[in-house]
This record gives sequence, C-alpha cells and structure tokens, in this order.
Amino acid sequence: MIIKNAMVYTSDHRFEKKDIRIKDERIAEIAENGALEAKEEDVVDGAEMYAIPGLVDIHFHGAVGYDFCQASKEELLKIAEYEAKNGVLAICPATMSYNEEILGHIMDKAADYQEDTGADLVGINMEGPFINIKKAGAQNPEYIMPADKEMFLRLQERSGGLIKLVDIAPEGEGAMEFIEQCHDKVKISIAHTCCDYDTACKALKKGASHMTHLYNAMPGINHREPGPVIAALEAGAEVELIADGIHIHPAMVRTTFRIFGADKVILISDSMEATGLLDGDYQLGGQDVTVKGKKAVLTKDPGVIAGSVTNLFDCMKNCVQNMGIPLEVAVLAATENPAGAIGVEEDYGKIAVGNYGNVLLLDQKLNIRNIIQKGRIMSI
Repeated sequence: MIIKNAMVYTSDHRFEKKDIRIKDERIAEIAENGALEAKEEDVVDGAEMYAIPGLVDIHFHGAVGYDFCQASKEELLKIAEYEAKNGVLAICPATMSYNEEILGHIMDKAADYQEDTGADLVGINMEGPFINIKKAGAQNPEYIMPADKEMFLRLQERSGGLIKLVDIAPEGEGAMEFIEQCHDKVKISIAHTCCDYDTACKALKKGASHMTHLYNAMPGINHREPGPVIAALEAGAEVELIADGIHIHPAMVRTTFRIFGADKVILISDSMEATGLLDGDYQLGGQDVTVKGKKAVLTKDPGVIAGSVTNLFDCMKNCVQNMGIPLEVAVLAATENPAGAIGVEEDYGKIAVGNYGNVLLLDQKLNIRNIIQKGRIMSI
C-alpha cells in the first residue's frame, strides 16, 4: 500500500506532505510527496487529510458493555474491535483491585489472547490493589492490600510478561521496598494516594517514574503542601491525563502540557464498559455505576467519578477543539508518548520506517476517514 498526498505526522512531531509505503504490515518508506510510484500496490489518496499514527491507550477498563476484568475471550475481542474502529490500534487495559485469585485468571486470559482483528493487546496496566483505601475512588475497598512483590511476580509470570505498569500508593505498607525491588522489572506509577511531597519524592528517587490519571485520586497542589504533583514535575515523571472534559478542567489540561512539557504528558481514556453505549446502569470493578451524559459515577456515592465514557480518540479531539491544545501536541500525547511509556514504541505510536503500518486519516475537522491497520484498510 502507498498513502499519497497526506499531511503526515512525522518523527519530529510536525505535519508535512509525504508519501508512505507500507509493506508486509510495516512502514517501509516515507518520502517527499509524489516521490513514491505505485507498482502493484494499492494507493490511498490522503489529499486534504492528516495522517497520524494509530492511537495507544495504556489506561482504560472496557467499552461497549464489556469490562476487561470480566470479559471472556470473545468479549475482549468486542472491546478490541470497538477501540480499533475508533482509531485506537494498541491497547493496554487496566485491572481493578482484586485478590490474587481473580487477578490470576485475568492474566491467564490475557496471555492466551491472540486475535487478528481489533486493536492489538500490547500490555496490562495493574491499577490495583496496591493503593490507598482512602483514595480508592471506584476501586473496591474489599480487595485493597499492601504491596506484595511475590504476588506481582507470580501474576507477571501468568500474564506472559504483559504487565507493563503497576500502580502504587507509596505511603502504603511495603510500598517503598516494592518500588526499589521492582522498578527494573516493570514501570511503577504513583496512584490512588494520600502521599505528601516528601513521600512522593522518595518514591520517585527509588524508581517510580509515572503518575496515574494526574490530579485524580491524589492530593492537589497547595503552596505550603506541594504534594505529589509537584514532586512528579521536579522529577521529570510521565503523567497521565483524562481529557474527557469531566475529570479535569481545560485550564488544568493546558497548564499540565505547559509545565510538564509535551513529551511527558500521556492522554488516556480511563473508559469503562458504558463507553459507546447509552445512559444507564453499569458496573466497574464489581461496583454499580450510573451513567448520564458524559459522566459515570458510583451509584451508591454519586460524588465519586467511576472512570470515563469517552474513548481516547475523542479525548484527543476534545483537547484540540475545546481545550486549546495544538493538534501536533495532542497527537504526541495519544500515540508516541504512551507507546514509549510501556516500551512498545518500536512497533506502535509512530509513523516511522520499521513501525507497524498503523495510520489514521483525518479530515480537517478531525473526523476519521480511513483507518489503516498493518497496511490494511479497516471498515468503519
């Protein structure tokens, strides 16, 4: 396949008119516009369209009525197909807080998952259970427990090495030891925490390098108590943002990109099973959730947001159209940055020679017109 005439998002994070050749599922050549001649390849005309990499979501829980933790193989495929049809071509779904028995079955299922359609399952984000019960949010308090290195290692073995992120509250029992002993085995993210600035600094020095859904389920910024957000800023940590318009005010989204830098911000959806469906009653982590409009809350405690109902592509689009983030920056935060965070950047998240031929063609209003997955046009 050759994609011609598109404004291609290049490796230096700019849009330039280029041609792209995809061969044997991967990008084989990127050349000046008009330089590539088709032989026996299909030609896709990208005139007046942006060509961006397929998106990478490293933190979400489900969609179209299915939850990653409860889904069968067939239901997981339904989630993956929904994500792919919405431009997300690589997924790293998140677990909720459960005991080892339940988490073990989730890891077994993921390890056995191999499908040719839908988004590629490239990792698992282990969001619970090593978090602070006081900042549980929509996590089930029944399963929250101290950090356990041996439990993690057993789960990692069952997953076939798929666990790419472990979320942890650094003030918890055994948390600092876990960070020190496991940071070279898996990326460690500060999450669902009550920790202060000094504790967060200590965790970051010991090897934590990532922040889960920044601002949510953690202390905010105060001029006398700067908290974990400022600790992350000073340490150069990566930070996740949910840009659904519900979790974070647009001014804070703009501020985060400005102070952390475009290369440190990772857009996530944190979407749950109601994503892609109508308002109603759903579940997340075994707890009842009520969805109305763009907001999902715990049914028993409507003041607690329970994930989002917005997919990553719409979060990225929302950043550009409603939050004042430049398109080039928003694309970086939804593609290359998340891919790099979980170590899959040689395959996903970039339009670069050697990477998979995963390309989205968008019109000037940022609507998806074509999805090309590993060199094949996907029906949408």
